[in-house]
Amino acid sequence: MIPAAAVKTIETWRLGFVATVSAGGRPNVSPKGTFVVLDDETIAFGEIRSPQTVTNLTNMPEVEVNFVDPFARKGVRLRGKATMIRRGTEAFDALIPKWEALWGALSDRINMIVSIHVDAVRPLSTPPYDDGVTEEEMIALYKQKFADIYP
Repeated sequence: MIPAAAVKTIETWRLGFVATVSAGGRPNVSPKGTFVVLDDETIAFGEIRSPQTVTNLTNMPEVEVNFVDPFARKGVRLRGKATMIRRGTEAFDALIPKWEALWGALSDRINMIVSIHVDAVRPLSTPPYDDGVTEEEMIALYKQKFADIYP
């Protein structure tokens, strides 16, 4: 089961870093910005231009996805098995309205939906939390850092 806090992070930020392994055993991490939570055990992203990720998942469907709130510096790691749902299938047609509602015309560029049945969920956080920093302090710090970067 995907915890409510993880669902909130995914649905707030939508950007997940997808880790796969090539047929030769090489790691590959690729950001995907079209994630949705399908149900309490499944997340999915719309594949637009991810040929290496698709190739890797075809060879080995095991995947891990990390989502991080860049201000709170907390997130979640989800592991599972991916299933590719291709455009032109009934399953794709049943799911694509979720992407159309969120991204409008961008959803026309989705080649397939990669559904991930989640079998493990682990939290992520930054070491300052171990030292007693509060989430409010962390958010304030990173709001200032982002303001300094993007004045």
